[in-house]
Amino acid sequence: MFTRTPRSSSPEPAPAGLAWPRPARPRLPGWLAYRLQRALAPNAAYRRLAGVLARSPAATRAFTAAERVTKSAAFGCRMCGQCTLPVTGYVCPVSCPKQLRNGPCGGVGADGSCEVFPDTRCVWVVAYERAQREGRVADLLLLQRPVDHRRSGQSAWISYWRGDDESLWAAPGTPPFTLPAAAPPREPGWPDRISRAGW
Repeated sequence: MFTRTPRSSSPEPAPAGLAWPRPARPRLPGWLAYRLQRALAPNAAYRRLAGVLARSPAATRAFTAAERVTKSAAFGCRMCGQCTLPVTGYVCPVSCPKQLRNGPCGGVGADGSCEVFPDTRCVWVVAYERAQREGRVADLLLLQRPVDHRRSGQSAWISYWRGDDESLWAAPGTPPFTLPAAAPPREPGWPDRISRAGW
């Protein structure tokens, strides 16, 4: 009934002439990344360090530059400023060409290849494999909240230690935002009037 469109060997150009980000494969093994996560977990010392860094623009720039080099080399980090590595198998979801933060798109190949770059594995397939090896698949079910692009390029470690990122993800079924208390009542039959008006 339906046929799948064959893959193109060259992806559509990115919007506004920007290059699609190429999927990055983490270099740091998952087991080591999860152990480092425990060592870097927020505590009083890290909160103090984050406070000191936040008060000094020069120190913040130097620390952020070191974070960029470290995380880029280890995970292919794109410095979104809202790091979700701990709940994505330590695979940067921003390195997905479509920058999907809540799982793969519908174009993942049967072999786990990326739709945009078929010669590479989908970042979400890699995330699943790494999380599965460490018994952390449930982390992938957490809902990633929308990215605040104003924080791009900022230190995620400073934000993490200060507690700014505690609401970056939510349990499945949790709304990603606060819903209004109640919508105002609508007149009976309002959808019918709209459809008759041609909308």
